[in-house]
Amino acid sequence: MKTIALIGTFDTKGEEYLYVKNKIENLGLRTLTIHAGIYKEAFSPDINHDSVAVLGGGSVAELQEKKDRGYAMEVMSKGLCALIPKLYAEKLFDAVLALGGTGGTSLVTPCMRLLPLGVPKIMVSTMASGDVSRYVGTSDILMMPSIVDVAGINRISSQVLTHAVHAIVGMVEHENTDIPVKKPLIVATMYGVTTPCVMCAKEYLEQEGYEVIIFHASGTGGKMMESLINSGIVDGVLDLTTTEWIDEIAGGIMAAGTGRLDAAALNGVPQVVSVGAADMITFGERESLPEKYKDRVVYMHNPAITVVKSNIEENVTFGIKVGEKLNQCKNNAVLLLPLQGISMNDKVGSEYYGPREDQALFITLKKVINNPLVEVIDVDAHINDEAFAIFAARKLVALMEMKNDMRYLSFAILGKRIRSIKKFLLDPSVPKRKKLLIIFGII
Repeated sequence: MKTIALIGTFDTKGEEYLYVKNKIENLGLRTLTIHAGIYKEAFSPDINHDSVAVLGGGSVAELQEKKDRGYAMEVMSKGLCALIPKLYAEKLFDAVLALGGTGGTSLVTPCMRLLPLGVPKIMVSTMASGDVSRYVGTSDILMMPSIVDVAGINRISSQVLTHAVHAIVGMVEHENTDIPVKKPLIVATMYGVTTPCVMCAKEYLEQEGYEVIIFHASGTGGKMMESLINSGIVDGVLDLTTTEWIDEIAGGIMAAGTGRLDAAALNGVPQVVSVGAADMITFGERESLPEKYKDRVVYMHNPAITVVKSNIEENVTFGIKVGEKLNQCKNNAVLLLPLQGISMNDKVGSEYYGPREDQALFITLKKVINNPLVEVIDVDAHINDEAFAIFAARKLVALMEMKNDMRYLSFAILGKRIRSIKKFLLDPSVPKRKKLLIIFGII
């Protein structure tokens, strides 16, 4: 029987949690109730707040006496972050459901983010209709609008909470069994203006026996890809669309943070990188465009997205940042520079074409990169040309095969050494004293 963990403040939201608990159990599933409030709970939980507080480095008595809500939430959230992954590792629950306003959402979502991708997680929240990036991060938490405040059971909240119950129950009772056969995994970045390139490379790589997962280079996409690489399941990275760094530099809305381009480099994952869409800074509606950009070449990608052409100074800064990231590489990597244009708009005849800006970027990258593991290659093609896409894909395959060959070679060398040592130790003609000296020398 599946178990759903209910995590929250059973002192202030006890009525709502009890309502949800009864609904779940009436559907034939178990619940694991975890009280994370600091006052007496409305019903007896499976795990009380004392246990949570201790794991967070405090005690309920101290939190009650201190009467500092912010501090109490910090301690209890820290306790949940220590507790919830441990309970999941012990197979004590299969999914998580929580309810809350600003406080409850901030309290519970950090521990939800620590659970593996694919574990059902629903947060019914008053904050679900706004910017939820601070709560979701790079996880797969489903934020469900509570519509009304989580403050009692009424004609609206009962409907919302019932839907939440049926959603979480459906998730655990109907698991995905249609999982493709595992193949070596490649992650790639794509934007609308690099789609022809990435889709062509994807088709080639899939024909070669790889699974390719594409991330939209929209800020969140880049963060999620970095997180997946850090998880250790990625075999290769086709990072042809690094536009998120130009937004990081110039204040666009698609920035992915200063950790972008770290994961593959620091984890030694083979990667092929390019500068796709570095010629554009992305903003929202036209009226949201900062004053300093209004004299630039601008076009409307769609009614909600305005794109501004990056200038030479921004491209130089981009080149410095990306070059510094690639200098961190612990394994072989390739940087490809498409000499005939770096996006769908950056081509001969287009108002958006910027050969001077591109050249400034290419020169900067070549100056900054000094890591011998990084090969910089000029490609006399446009980024969306089939020739460029296939060249990038083949380069990545070669890097991954090289890493595998080195791994096998290391194992072969190690095996040979072990056999030589064993033969030496078993040789009756070698004095015992000499064997002991050699053993202690190895240790």
